[in-house]
Amino acid sequence: MGIRFGTSGGREGWTRNSLTAVGVGLGVTLLLIAASVPQMTVGRDVRSAARTATALVSGESAARSDRTVVVADAATDYRGETVGGQIMRPDGAHPVLPPGLDRAPGPGEMYVSPALADLLASPEGRLLKERLPHRTVGLITEAGLLDPGELRYYAGSSTLTTETGGLRTDGYGAGHGGRPMSPVLVVVIVLACVVLLVPVAVFIATAFRFGGELRDRRLAALRLVGADARTTRWIAAGEALFGSALGLAAGIGIFALARRLAGSVRVWDLSAFPSDVVPVPLLAALILLAVPVVAVAVTLFAMRALMVEPLGVVRRSAPWRRRLWWRLLMLPVGIGVLMATGTVGETTEVVEPWPIAAGTLLVLFSLTALLPWLVETAVRRLHGGPVAWQLAVRRLQLSSGPAVRAVSGITVAVAGAIALQMVFAGVHDDFNRVTGLHASRAQMRVTAEFPSVELADGMTHALRGTPGVRSVFVVVEAYVTSPEPVADDDIRPTTGLTVADCATLRELAEIGSCADGDTFVAHHAGNQPPNSWIDRTARKGKPVDLAGGSSRDGSGPLPWTLPEGSPTVMLRSDPMVGDYFGILATPGALDAATIPRAWTTASVRIDESVRDVRESVRNTVARLDPAARVATSQRIERDRQYESLRSGLLAAATATMGLIAASMAVALIEQLRERRRLLSVLVAFGTPRSTLAWSILWQTAVTVVLGTAVAIAGGVGLGAAMLRMIGKQVTHWGAFVPVAAMGAGLILVVTLLSLPALWRLMRPEGLRTE
Repeated sequence: MGIRFGTSGGREGWTRNSLTAVGVGLGVTLLLIAASVPQMTVGRDVRSAARTATALVSGESAARSDRTVVVADAATDYRGETVGGQIMRPDGAHPVLPPGLDRAPGPGEMYVSPALADLLASPEGRLLKERLPHRTVGLITEAGLLDPGELRYYAGSSTLTTETGGLRTDGYGAGHGGRPMSPVLVVVIVLACVVLLVPVAVFIATAFRFGGELRDRRLAALRLVGADARTTRWIAAGEALFGSALGLAAGIGIFALARRLAGSVRVWDLSAFPSDVVPVPLLAALILLAVPVVAVAVTLFAMRALMVEPLGVVRRSAPWRRRLWWRLLMLPVGIGVLMATGTVGETTEVVEPWPIAAGTLLVLFSLTALLPWLVETAVRRLHGGPVAWQLAVRRLQLSSGPAVRAVSGITVAVAGAIALQMVFAGVHDDFNRVTGLHASRAQMRVTAEFPSVELADGMTHALRGTPGVRSVFVVVEAYVTSPEPVADDDIRPTTGLTVADCATLRELAEIGSCADGDTFVAHHAGNQPPNSWIDRTARKGKPVDLAGGSSRDGSGPLPWTLPEGSPTVMLRSDPMVGDYFGILATPGALDAATIPRAWTTASVRIDESVRDVRESVRNTVARLDPAARVATSQRIERDRQYESLRSGLLAAATATMGLIAASMAVALIEQLRERRRLLSVLVAFGTPRSTLAWSILWQTAVTVVLGTAVAIAGGVGLGAAMLRMIGKQVTHWGAFVPVAAMGAGLILVVTLLSLPALWRLMRPEGLRTE
């Protein structure tokens, strides 16, 4: 009978059902998307592993055959975005191919991703087109891309060899799981999942309370014709069940549409192929089962507060005072559960997610339980003031439930966001690494994976002629070892070897007299322990192994004698890049091309005021050696896992806030629709419409202020507890300010957007009834 009432309630009933379906549908959509995250992650990992060349993982070239390909990584950056790339030269007629290609690109040809093709064809890609002048002969298919928006290319070469930085591979698919996730990041992920999904659950539960007053009048009529109280409760549950079915259908429909559009939407540099957006079957089944169960449970719980009689519903009388003790009890219990998990650090082997999730859930649910009591207690003491203020306060005094439910979701979301911000601020420094690069002297570093005097000279002249480049110096680097191991163990002492001209060496160390053919031993300033290690390797008049223990072709050590008269010099305290300790040699003393496992580097100082100077430097380097890596010198480098997690959470938080905004709009419209007759009566008695509009704003403002206060207190407490659990101190107590301001602003904006609906409802037609 309840389902039948839901299907035959006329225009009024279908309006209520539509609002419920929209509200529940938005929540179901986000839950289904969350349930698809594991599959999206697996899909990316599988494709990433499938396109990885085995030689690039092992670092060793395979034996040459008809199937092998010489490859070199050629990734680059363009205006802050990473452009993945690979250069390849087949050894035979049947080369192995990475996924996404139907043939190997020939010299001067390349395959590009659809996103890169669009960028190269646009005016914004003009400089990148100069860097990638190859002819596009095809597009990389989905099997070779991580997501639809990825920028990637494969270019053919006729000159790439293993001597010029390439590696010979005999296959692709060197998949591996990557390094394990940091235990601290696991804690952050668990916290984020709860924080992002609890507001969705709160709103879904709220959506089933739509249309309560109309339903109460209908249930009173049923009591009048003979239904008992138990029957009326189950009839109401049947109506909610019908609304949940509509919500599930709407959610599945919205999810199907969002899934098709997944590839065209990119949030925080993240997107997905539609084929990856597939919910985990178990999670999907749990969502489809939980929504109707929640609908029935919430309705039966709400009916406990009502006495449905044949002549009306007792809800319209003054409600009883809410009890506080059980609302406060959940908060310390939740904090206690978090504290009972112990300290989680980098050495923790196993992180149990369930206690962390349970403790966080208790804390957040305690906030939703505490907010109604706080609003009721506060408005009971409010009296007097302008007419609009009195209307708002009186409405909250009579029934604060609908207004509180409208902001409870955002309260939980803001509290969770504050906790996340505090945790991120506390662990921020742990995932940043000081590189030692001095951006004040050299802002860019170029690295070619082989030693070449010709390339070094070419880099020097070409980069000096690039607009915006102030200075350039190029060195050949390597590590050398002592032929004799240290006493009592088999470890051979190792030190650095740098080959460059005298002008460049003077940038690295305090060198007086220098001529081509000279060599030096560079020490750290002061008597630091590394100096003894350097002296054990760089023994004047004694040989060192240029091959570092084994040569490139595996033929054994390559001895070279350090001249007896090599002076000892001190390294500068602020070298242009890195720390070039050990042996410093000029080209006349040592032929750089004979050093196995050496590499050529160029440090570039640029004028930041010149437009696109970094892109011009990358273009110059690409013309000399497309496989050379160009990096921006930064004193601090952020951990990739941390940065990836942070981007993903920002994308998820954006989606959650969007859902909350939409849900609040639906809830406010439902509240106004239920009060249509009251609003029309007030207007008919001469109440100005502006007064009614201000009353709505004041009513929202009261709940917003109280909800924000609860969110700040709960969020700061949860964040402090989480930081203590991972052994960190609170470093940013003001993390709540921007988040709380965003939450309060979101509520006020949604309220302003609901004013047009308020104007339409304040018409004389609202006095009509059936």
